[in-house]
Amino acid sequence: MMYVKNLYYSYNSQFSLRDINFHIEEGSFSCILGPNGSGKTTLLKILSGIKEPIRGDIFFQGKPLFSFGRREIAKNVAVVPQGAEINFDFTVHEMVLMGRTPHVDVWRGEGSRDYGIVEEAMGATGTLGLAHRRMSQLSGGEKQRVVIARALAQEPKLLLLDEPTTHLDMNHQLEIFDILKRLNQDRKLTVVVILHDLNLAGLYCEKFFMLNQGGLAAAGSPEDLLDADLIHSIYGVNVEIIRHPHSGNPYILPLALGRNGER
Repeated sequence: MMYVKNLYYSYNSQFSLRDINFHIEEGSFSCILGPNGSGKTTLLKILSGIKEPIRGDIFFQGKPLFSFGRREIAKNVAVVPQGAEINFDFTVHEMVLMGRTPHVDVWRGEGSRDYGIVEEAMGATGTLGLAHRRMSQLSGGEKQRVVIARALAQEPKLLLLDEPTTHLDMNHQLEIFDILKRLNQDRKLTVVVILHDLNLAGLYCEKFFMLNQGGLAAAGSPEDLLDADLIHSIYGVNVEIIRHPHSGNPYILPLALGRNGER
């Protein structure tokens, strides 16, 4: 699906990403993790073609990502940004229909196929019943489902999400990730998500890419990377790893605050 080789990116003459190498497998559900300022959002913008690296290669389905035009990238890669701003009070249907923009001929406008794809995307995210409501009337969880539906309307092969559960309560966090997992399993949609909650990541994601200070500190399964020593080296927090009583997955219990302090 996507290979990243020897990727470097700098901002204001400072290296914010350096020597990044990894592979996103088709149909996988992966998570980019790491402390604040480690380069997660910058990396996501590069994977989506918004930013170009100063060095290195990204191959998408066997071709250099930046050999695609912006419109072609948008047909294949959809992004759900963190805290997406909505400047006009569109209806939910209008918002999701915007996802068809890369596919629509500007002179002919949307056709029956476009409307059918929009309806399917709304059905997959549980937003069909919201179609005629204004975005300003929605809760945070409802808005996030609509933004995901808009991304699905692009018919992407790769879905990138930047902290999609920020500011959502536990119920809506699980609701969003249940939707993403279902899309991943039922549609074989490749999903990559930035997340801070390691336990939530371990519950849903198959593979972790852990960034630290602009480098790829580790990559592997939750079973391998939810490790007390590794977490302490990256986050500076003492933790204990136990088994979740229902899923059996590794589960993190924080034990201390800060690098040297005892709770």
